[in-house]
Amino acid sequence: MTDRSRTVDPEPVGPTAPSPTGSPVDTAQVEASDEAGAAALGTVLRTLDLDAGDAPDTFVGTSLAHPNGRVFGGQVLAQALLAAGRTLVDDPDAGPRLPHSLHGYFLRAGEIDVPIEFGVERLRDGRSFSARRTHAAQHGAPILSMTASFQQEQPGIDYAERMPHGVPGPEEVPTALDHLARIDHPFARFWADGAFDVRHVNGSIYLRPDRERTGRQLAWVKARAAVPDDQLLHRALLAYACDQVMLEPVLRHAGLSWATPQLSIASLDHAMWWHRDVHVDEWLLYVQSSPSGQGGRGLGAARVFDQDGALVASIAQEGMVRVPLG
Repeated sequence: MTDRSRTVDPEPVGPTAPSPTGSPVDTAQVEASDEAGAAALGTVLRTLDLDAGDAPDTFVGTSLAHPNGRVFGGQVLAQALLAAGRTLVDDPDAGPRLPHSLHGYFLRAGEIDVPIEFGVERLRDGRSFSARRTHAAQHGAPILSMTASFQQEQPGIDYAERMPHGVPGPEEVPTALDHLARIDHPFARFWADGAFDVRHVNGSIYLRPDRERTGRQLAWVKARAAVPDDQLLHRALLAYACDQVMLEPVLRHAGLSWATPQLSIASLDHAMWWHRDVHVDEWLLYVQSSPSGQGGRGLGAARVFDQDGALVASIAQEGMVRVPLG
């Protein structure tokens, strides 16, 4: 389980509060945030570059700093996928086998100052598909269990749902910095200066709940700097980035925000399907919903489109969402 319990003071430390649609930020703030975001992405890329373990098909990774002191779920998920991918042997005539689906369970909260050990089990290598199971562990106990399937590129049927019409482009949507520039809080800096630029089309819920209690959310997401041309890495980074927003539709539907006092939220399980090549250093539109919330759990779903309107991935995540009752 990846614990993301947090409380953010909705009132700014500075003299002027940001409006619900964002506060003015000057050029120096934007440049500083861009530099911080690029540096954060570089740190993410170094963290995803796992070391070989002492035994075959084992790897060791470190963790990124996180305001709540726990391992960020997207990080360990991306690391587990990359570990699995490193056990594949590409056929030079057929091309690489790339992940097309992933299913993972977050089992325990991870400690950011303890190395993570990744063990990969080779479940199957067929003529065009390969399957791998990865366990991520600390102190000898699993914190994540993931199964992924890989496939060589092949010709076949090709169709997809279309991107919604009339969605404002990312240049027309406020950034996290617009909403959080005047907030002096570790989570505000995590969102505003993180490795990915996240822009909520229908307004963010960093500080306040959505006025309309609906599970629908549209968000543009892009890496804050260029990423090496490695499709496995781009797909792993999509797994990393999406964990930041997958449960937000649950919060919207429940009338909550990230600043809700005593909110406790944690990823429980995660499923992804990659349909086409994805480039995380180009704008991606997340079309999100939450079909159900019950028993302290909520389900978030997303379809991810590139700016040309191609459906590149589908994602689902269930999470624990707890707030004081009464």
